[in-house]
Amino acid sequence: MKKLLLPIVILLIILFFVVRGFWNSQLSPVSTDQTAIIFVVDKGEGFSKVTDDLKKAKLIKSSLAFMILGKQSGLDSKVLAGTFRLSPSFSARDILKVLSSQPLDNWVTLIEGWRVEEMAAKLSSELGVSSSEFLKIAKEGYMFPDTYLFPKDYSVSQIVEKLQNTFDQKYSDELKSKIKKLGLTEKEGVILASIVEREARSDKAREDVASILLKRLKIGMGLNTDANIQYILGYQPSEKSWWKRHLTRDDLKTPSPYNTYLHSGLPPTPICNPSLASLTAVANADSSTPYLYYIHDSKGVPHYGKTLEEHNQNVANYP
Repeated sequence: MKKLLLPIVILLIILFFVVRGFWNSQLSPVSTDQTAIIFVVDKGEGFSKVTDDLKKAKLIKSSLAFMILGKQSGLDSKVLAGTFRLSPSFSARDILKVLSSQPLDNWVTLIEGWRVEEMAAKLSSELGVSSSEFLKIAKEGYMFPDTYLFPKDYSVSQIVEKLQNTFDQKYSDELKSKIKKLGLTEKEGVILASIVEREARSDKAREDVASILLKRLKIGMGLNTDANIQYILGYQPSEKSWWKRHLTRDDLKTPSPYNTYLHSGLPPTPICNPSLASLTAVANADSSTPYLYYIHDSKGVPHYGKTLEEHNQNVANYP
């Protein structure tokens, strides 16, 4: 029995070193080539997709080995979104370490309907830029909301320029032409789109609301939009929000050129940064809509009324 045990132990030891050698070889660098390769991890991308992309980029030898290493080390859940500088000369362990450290560029998502103050706070939090500097040069309504990949060394002026240029690309000549045919200037189109952005919650509702608001403008009726009152009131410390949730009758009397309950026509400037969907909704608005009123119920479903009586009934039915 003892004679059989010794060969088995020796065999197991040999097998262990063979397996360990194979494992280490699968985690070793792909080559000695030290050429830098820019590798991008998209926002929200899962570890398996990152692994597949690394394999396609010829930065790792084995997808399976890399996945196992990520699970064993706990770094599979710590890979960051952004841009990284990798090399084929990096081992799998080196690559994991880089991907879970600070990226060269950061993904930043700026939400549709945010005002410039909200964008400033997000950029300050994600990129460390000066909020006050951003607010000095950012132009409300023209900072296009989207997901951006910003280099860490980007200046505030470069960020603003990127947002403005993206807006200029999205606000196409076709959209501007349609808006002009409605009797609105390009600026008025943006102002109306910013109101639509805050007043409607779906693409279909945006077009309906845009049509109703355009109709009100055409007949000289006040827009009577709550979003404008929220814009006037500004930041609400108790709600930690720039948009007050529940407005009072006194709020609707707040003196301001932005108060569309007190002043007919459009406010002086946009009240937020609208999405492409809202700009498109304004461009496709139809003032011949039979409706003149709208409300949203607690689930965000819009309800329309042709007359004040119908509207008041909707208000009573959908508090």
